[in-house]
Amino acid sequence: MNEDLNLYSIALSIIPGIKPVIAKKLLDLVGDAEFVFLRRRELADLSEEVTPRLIEALDNPEVISRAAEEIHIAEKNNITILSYGSEHYPSRLKECEDAPVVLFYKGNADLNASKVISMVGTRKITHYGKEICRRFLEELKEYIPDLLVVSGLAYGVDIEAHRQALSNGYPTVGVLAHGLGQIYPAAHRSSAVEMVGQGGILTEYITHTFPAKRNFVSRNRIIAGMSDATIVVESAAKGGSLITADLAQGYHRDCFAFPGRITDPFSAGCNRIIRENSASTILSAKDFVEAMGWDIAAKQVSESPVQQRLFPDLSPEEKLITDFLHTEGKTGIDTLSVSLNIPVHRLHGSLFNLEMNGVIRLVSGGMYELMM
Repeated sequence: MNEDLNLYSIALSIIPGIKPVIAKKLLDLVGDAEFVFLRRRELADLSEEVTPRLIEALDNPEVISRAAEEIHIAEKNNITILSYGSEHYPSRLKECEDAPVVLFYKGNADLNASKVISMVGTRKITHYGKEICRRFLEELKEYIPDLLVVSGLAYGVDIEAHRQALSNGYPTVGVLAHGLGQIYPAAHRSSAVEMVGQGGILTEYITHTFPAKRNFVSRNRIIAGMSDATIVVESAAKGGSLITADLAQGYHRDCFAFPGRITDPFSAGCNRIIRENSASTILSAKDFVEAMGWDIAAKQVSESPVQQRLFPDLSPEEKLITDFLHTEGKTGIDTLSVSLNIPVHRLHGSLFNLEMNGVIRLVSGGMYELMM
């Protein structure tokens, strides 16, 4: 039964012109992919979207033989085929109206893990973006030891998120914009191999599909759809990560973004979606876990100030500020300036850096406080 389900699911997915939304509607109409083919003559009576051209495509025996070849390739290369009706198909993704009819998977991670996040962003990651990935996943490990991290194996934020997940012992899955017959970019092949042993690589495309530009946009829906939350680390004013964030919102998933300086081009996209309330601001792993409502009762670490745990390399001026806030509590900028003998114009820069690094936060009344 599984083999027939896989055969017809693959066949349905490779018929030219059938978009995932239509394919999923057909499955919902008749039950599974095999019935779509067996009852193809009745489909026109069930939906006005079924055209004579579609029925003719379903009549073509070549799609079945091509699907059989793909099953043979999968068996030979230890690739798991996840049809829409499979119990191991990502359940969160199944809720999306444009979910793929079939997925091809190589790895050992549970795609239905209890907690799944996606981390995305610019291909031109800065030092700030790398530090966010490192610090966020290091701190998150203290709160949530079991988590699946999803991204797109692309240059920049994607590969950094995968590598930091691996180094923190998290399984991580890369969603590809091509078939499993290759790894693109080739420079990430060694990371992909490591991920197969601690996570996996996943795609909706048959083995020898080329990484065409349109595929990258399409795969973003899988990244967003299979996750509880999407986190944008860095993004220019336009970019694929903003598409992923928009898709996540459309799927009614949580979306977060790390803010950056208003002058940094690769924070422009994050700052905009925060300003437009398309994403919630995130400054630390604790912020994120609390926003998600995830249980952190098991966290076994000292509740010392954040800067002592994650940001030991503060400037002398920043150390003065944090020490003062630790002793005095919430304080306004004028009081800080007078008490520490630091001009307000210079104090603004230090406070901004501390805020962006998740050491302090601005609360009501223009007061600053340490994030404990």
